[in-house]
Amino acid sequence: MKNLTFYLLLLASMLVSYSNLVAQQREIYTHPDFDVYAKDHQVLAIIPFKAVVKLRPKEMEKLSDEEYKRMLLDEGLSVQSALQTYYFRRQEEGKVHPRYQVQPIANTNATLKKAGITQDNYDTYTIEELAQILKVDAIIHGELNTSKPMSEGASAALGVAFGMYGSTNSGDINLNLSDGKTGTLLWKYDKTLSRSLGSDTQTVINTLMKKATKKWPYDEMEVQ
Repeated sequence: MKNLTFYLLLLASMLVSYSNLVAQQREIYTHPDFDVYAKDHQVLAIIPFKAVVKLRPKEMEKLSDEEYKRMLLDEGLSVQSALQTYYFRRQEEGKVHPRYQVQPIANTNATLKKAGITQDNYDTYTIEELAQILKVDAIIHGELNTSKPMSEGASAALGVAFGMYGSTNSGDINLNLSDGKTGTLLWKYDKTLSRSLGSDTQTVINTLMKKATKKWPYDEMEVQ
C-alpha cells in the first residue's frame, strides 16, 4: 500500500512538472524556418505597442476621453522605450548578436509621424508596408493589457486621483517579431503579468526579456 501511494505521488509530481514545462514552452514561439527568413536581417524597428488599460467604472468617470487616450498612448510608448533600453544595455555588455541592430525609436517614431501613422491607425497598415516606410528588415510589435497603468506618469496621475499608487499586477503582454518582406510572424512571446515581474514598465520588460532572450532566435544564428 505504501509503495502504491509513493508511486501515485511520484506520478502526480511528474504530471505537474510536465504540465508546467508545456505551459512554459507555449509562452515562446519561434518559426521553424526562422533562419531562412532572417538570414539577411540587419536592422529591426520597435514600434509603439498597443495598450489596453481596463480601469474600473469609477476610475473611468474621473478621466476624460482625451486623458484616457493619452494614457494608452503613453503606455505603448513606455513599452517601446523599455525594450530599446534593454537592447542598448545588452549591446553595451556585448550580449547582442553582431548581425543585427535596432533602429533608434526616436527615428522610428519621427518617420511614422511624417508618414501620418499613429498608434491609432498603424494596425491599418501591413507589416510589409510599415517595414518599407521605416526601411527596416523586421519589426518588433505587440500589445499590453493591464488593470492599471505601468508607466510612471500615468500611474502617478491615477495615484493622485484615486489613491491607486503602484502599478499593475494583472494582465498580459505579447511581444512579436515579424519579417518585413513577408509579414510572417517569426517569433512570439506571451506572458501573464504578476507581482513577481515588477511594478514599473522597465522592470517588467527587464524581467520578461531576461527569460525571452534565452530563446531569442537571432542569438542562435551563426555569425556571417
